[in-house]
Amino acid sequence: QEQLVESGGGVVQAGGSLRLSCQASEHTFANYGFGWFRQYPGKDRELVAGISWTGSVTYYPDDVKGRFTISRDNDEKKIYLRMNSLKPEDTAVYYCARNSVLNSGARAIRTTDNYKSWGQGTQVTVSA
Repeated sequence: QEQLVESGGGVVQAGGSLRLSCQASEHTFANYGFGWFRQYPGKDRELVAGISWTGSVTYYPDDVKGRFTISRDNDEKKIYLRMNSLKPEDTAVYYCARNSVLNSGARAIRTTDNYKSWGQGTQVTVSA
């Protein structure tokens, strides 16, 4: 079972930036895609970024495209989410998740149901 630990959340003013990190545990890290999700109170988690197992393909929904960047470091077994130009509506709990599809490619990383292993989440608060 993949263990995922997020860090880097905090409070930032609108227009500011944060970088979230996710430390994974399994030696199979390089074989899977990963994603970042966020969750508003009382709502389902929504996918905000996905990265393929090779790191060559990424996915972003329209509301974060151009502001968020996902990356991975296979040597360190880490996933990052760089968030720029933050808005108050980005305030949420952010979760790292591993895709369950081996060699997760473009289609797999866009499919929210494929993400099965989750971290505990990190709070991001953007003040106006």
